[in-house]
Amino acid sequence: MTLAEAIERQGRRAVVINADSAQVYADLAVLSARPSAEEMRGIEHRLFGGWDGVLACSAAEWAAAAQREIAEVHEAGGVPILVGGTGLYLHTLIDGIAPVPPIDPAVRTAVRALAVTDAFAALTREDPVRAAALSPADTTRIARALEVIRSTGRPMAEWQAERVGGIGGAVALHAAVLLPPRDWLYERCDRRFALMLEGGAVAEVERLLARNLDPALPVMRAIGVREIAGYLAGEWDLAEAEKRGAQATRNYAKRQYTWFRNQPPPEWRRIQSQTYDIASHFGVLLQK
Repeated sequence: MTLAEAIERQGRRAVVINADSAQVYADLAVLSARPSAEEMRGIEHRLFGGWDGVLACSAAEWAAAAQREIAEVHEAGGVPILVGGTGLYLHTLIDGIAPVPPIDPAVRTAVRALAVTDAFAALTREDPVRAAALSPADTTRIARALEVIRSTGRPMAEWQAERVGGIGGAVALHAAVLLPPRDWLYERCDRRFALMLEGGAVAEVERLLARNLDPALPVMRAIGVREIAGYLAGEWDLAEAEKRGAQATRNYAKRQYTWFRNQPPPEWRRIQSQTYDIASHFGVLLQK
């Protein structure tokens, strides 16, 4: 928000565009820490809460929507500011996506019916390169890779080598990766989940459960949903739900931290303090 406000003080329009895979869902205002009207501080925000939880927002769907928003902001002479920690979303938007054709429904049904151990064993036989890059417990990615090889006859690596649709070569990108001290980050993770419980997370999960959605949908697998659902079902008390939710948040933050430290291009600035000088990092954007 500080950057957006600084840009608007220069007489240019700034628009914040969400790149977080939980904040896209209307059902997860609290558990995704979606910014409130007060926190937006008068800056326009887009792609926050735009998807109903009954629909899974894929990286490709988000990237297509983000491209439209970015183009519209540029056309109006503004500056789009992407914020969020979903690396797959950003990777798809910038570098494009593998043009995998639609998966045969029969193949998808058969693959999704397999236990993760069986699916991983099959993937190891049929696409050993992809299997070696995945955790044996990564249910979603294992199933995706297996259904791709079985439906198309080509391994995932071949499709990924043909990425299309990325905008990285068509825009001026000023990227920054926030990597604050881990102890500070983890303390905020704990405090974040406690504040969510105080701010209506339990009621939010109650409303979500009342919809009887497919448990496999991303909205049902968001951090905090399972932990609070266990409390509502009487499996553990609220203190235990808070403990589990905070731990899940820290685990996710650790994975994000590792991904963003290692995966983005080396020219992306790594900011390792809680505060930083806007002008020194984004001076080009602040020029009139």
